[in-house]
Amino acid sequence: MGNREMEELIPLVNRLQDAFSALGQSCLLELPQIAVVGGQSAGKSSVLENFVGRDFLPRGSGIVTRRPLVLQLVTSKAEYAEFLHCKGKKFTDFDEVRHEIEAETDRVTGMNKGISSIPINLRVYSPHVLNLTLIDLPGITKVPVGDQPPDIEYQIREMIMQFITRENCLILAVTPANTDLANSDALKLAKEVDPQGLRTIGVITKLDLMDEGTDARDVLENKLLPLRRGYVGVVNRSQKDIDGKKDIKAAMVAERKFFLSHPAYRHIADRMGTPHLQKVLNQQLTNHIRDTLPNFRNKLQGQLLSIEHEVEAYKNFKPEDPTRKTKALLQMVQQFAVDFEKRIEGSGDQVDTLELSGGAKINRIFHERFPFEIVKMEFNEKELRREISYAIKNIHGIRTGLFTPDMAFEAIVKKQIVKLKGPSLKSVDLVMQELINTVKKCTKKLANFPRLCEETERIVANHIREREGKTKDQVLLLIDIQVSYINTNHEDFIGFANAQQRSSQVHKKTTIGNQVIRKGWLTISNIGIMKGGSKGYWFVLTAESLSWYKDDERIYEDDLQVSQPYQFLGVATRSSEDFGVLLLLECSFRALLPGCVGSEMRP
Repeated sequence: MGNREMEELIPLVNRLQDAFSALGQSCLLELPQIAVVGGQSAGKSSVLENFVGRDFLPRGSGIVTRRPLVLQLVTSKAEYAEFLHCKGKKFTDFDEVRHEIEAETDRVTGMNKGISSIPINLRVYSPHVLNLTLIDLPGITKVPVGDQPPDIEYQIREMIMQFITRENCLILAVTPANTDLANSDALKLAKEVDPQGLRTIGVITKLDLMDEGTDARDVLENKLLPLRRGYVGVVNRSQKDIDGKKDIKAAMVAERKFFLSHPAYRHIADRMGTPHLQKVLNQQLTNHIRDTLPNFRNKLQGQLLSIEHEVEAYKNFKPEDPTRKTKALLQMVQQFAVDFEKRIEGSGDQVDTLELSGGAKINRIFHERFPFEIVKMEFNEKELRREISYAIKNIHGIRTGLFTPDMAFEAIVKKQIVKLKGPSLKSVDLVMQELINTVKKCTKKLANFPRLCEETERIVANHIREREGKTKDQVLLLIDIQVSYINTNHEDFIGFANAQQRSSQVHKKTTIGNQVIRKGWLTISNIGIMKGGSKGYWFVLTAESLSWYKDDERIYEDDLQVSQPYQFLGVATRSSEDFGVLLLLECSFRALLPGCVGSEMRP
């Protein structure tokens, strides 16, 4: 590529920048550019004015640059400026340029220090400039002023990051020399997005204001905080010089004299100063455009092909066709239905890797959230014991029962089954909410048609809410069906044998053959068989029988009397039949509700 062709690269990118700005599509492609970053009063404006050789930027206290300024410098015989928003109007008075920048800024951001990311495009033609494009960004601030929001620092940071995170953007980090460079806001931001320092160009201002006996030699020689593209030192006009209308050309002469006469900078004077910085930036930007041009061209061609495909789809489009709106409406509704189905059923295209959504989240509700809601239900052991005791006593009434009635078991079990209604209804609510969220995500493609988007979302959401009521009724009906009949013959019903076995497993007891449930001393009286009154026997209760022993003799009795009352859940008995029944009931509750019944039985 020849020198002349190289010189045309920057104007070519400028024309693309203008085209994208005019279309409002500036983010479609990452154009090669240089972003100027620095804190307030770091000297950014002075550096840009030195490039142009004119005072044309707003000045003052606080935030002056409140919108990005895309400054395009073009080498020309005549000297004038043009704004993209004022097409055809040439500004030869640069004071008018400053007023226009202020007016255009206030038009978008307001009169009281607000900021906006909408850029102002300014092109300056001059024989004193080299082809160069710079984006002047708002200065980094810490404290809000005027009617600025409290998060003004965050807003400015986000705006700056929008530009400097692009790989095609060079970063001109402006830092005053009379501050600690290690705490430079500009270098800190540049370091975040360009840790290797490949895209960052350092500019050190206010070298003439450093304390006596100090200098920035190590920084300018790229030793202290090294950057791939190095540093350039400049000396701008002081505020006194600006107020006194000191000529920029005279300031450039004074800058040159400063570097030649300063002992710390004399040996690098040829690589310092505003003219050298302008040449460096011109060369760096030209080389950067040349390096990124192949990839930029591929992206541009890819977007061109994509647009051509879209144009092809509308090739036979007839605006006067009365059915076109109906066809378009049906197509969008059908696409909405397809997108909704894919999000629920799952699809390999456009997979969300950030969070669970759609069918995956519903699956999680069923398999994780619903069991969790059941597990965390409050369970009071003492209250359950009291309920069981009251249920048995209330069903017996004034009579003293021999056996524990089935009705007591059913009453307690039904009460526990009814508790499933809460977690079940909550799961229905969660599923419904996820379905509505899925609908909102699917209607985003209809954003170009706000009324259609709103109506589609409303109709589908209302339909889901209607189904919600019927779903809850069905869930409650299923629970009521379970409550209405307790089928103890079902294969999943635990039964006595399984209750005994599970109780043994929970309490880590060894089961060998016919398991012993309880054993101890028992006083038995039977007038028909034994003589001499009551006698003490050693009893053993197993899963299959209740036996008594005396002097190695085993006795089976039908009519027995227990001398000491046996208690379980507040129910006491001396009847041997009721005694065995209560032992069975305790074992059953151990198996059904492990951990809720104590491991010790008190004779």
